Amino acid sequence: MSAPARPTVDRAWLSWAMRRIEADYNRSADTHLIPVDMPALSDIALYLKGESSHPTGSLKHRLARSLFLYSLSNGWIGEGMTIVEASSGSTAVSEAYFARMLNLPFIAVVPRSTAQEKIAAIEFYGGRCHFVDVPGQAYSESQRLADELGGHYMDQFTYAERATDWRGNNNIAESIFAQMRREPCPVPRWIVCGAGTGGTSATIGRFARFNRHETQICVADPEASVFHRHWADATVQTSLDRPSLIEGIGRARVEPSFIPSLVDRMIVVPDVASIAATRVLSRRLGRPCGGSTGTNLWACVQLVQEMARAGECGSIVSILCDHGDRYASTYFDDAWIAAQGLDTAPWEARLDAFFETGVLPEA
Repeated sequence: MSAPARPTVDRAWLSWAMRRIEADYNRSADTHLIPVDMPALSDIALYLKGESSHPTGSLKHRLARSLFLYSLSNGWIGEGMTIVEASSGSTAVSEAYFARMLNLPFIAVVPRSTAQEKIAAIEFYGGRCHFVDVPGQAYSESQRLADELGGHYMDQFTYAERATDWRGNNNIAESIFAQMRREPCPVPRWIVCGAGTGGTSATIGRFARFNRHETQICVADPEASVFHRHWADATVQTSLDRPSLIEGIGRARVEPSFIPSLVDRMIVVPDVASIAATRVLSRRLGRPCGGSTGTNLWACVQLVQEMARAGECGSIVSILCDHGDRYASTYFDDAWIAAQGLDTAPWEARLDAFFETGVLPEA
């Protein structure tokens, strides 16, 4: 039996919606590239792309805008249609922002363990949260809700790698390379990012190859994630480990937007190291950062150590993914950390020593 015909989208409304999103983009400035001070390592420079300054506070603002424009251009979204998304929080916050801009109802299908601060942000923008007890249930539940309501399931995990124009158009990769032009080592040796959908690593990897840069892409991945296992062995498609504590990155299944051929290296990071790095970096920058930024930082430190041992000069760029205010009740709460059975103090001490001496002490 053939699928029911999708209603034709009113072109006047479509033009209005596009103009609304483009006007919002026109009001926004680019995000900053923040140098991270490493005085003991003068030949190696580390920078963070400060994505927390977007209107919705995270890297996912770029993705949400791209997903809306992609879906509108494809005729998948019409006036009054309910938007549904499976998310660990940040993408849903940003999509709720754009849905409100277009007067569209929005439902975020999120794990029940999602940080309360993210839930509050989704609701602030007029979204509604629909909770699942098992994160892997979010995909089918999102599709079910969209079908039931005659809405549209955005499906970031499928469309992230294709909704963004990787050739340019102010994507994050183009912005990074433009901002690096006047730095001592303008072409980064490494760009380090996490993978939740895989869209960011795909965009940066394609852009670097398209422009013939020698930059290599490293994905920092939580221990529980399947991505690093799939990258090493393509037959591995799922992970049965307990889900990572680091929201927004690492998945139990290989997402369609993760393109392993665009990743030059993966570094596996324990949750305790990610949380410790989050806290150390937040103190050093004077602003709270999220957990995935800590994951990125831990991988950067490994690469810095390798470059220093090899006598290499160069630069590394990573991403400050979101603001730490969203994790006040988790990564910055000592009682919450203890309840997870973790002790970040030794890991924080090692990182503090690294920033002072340029050498990461052994555990």
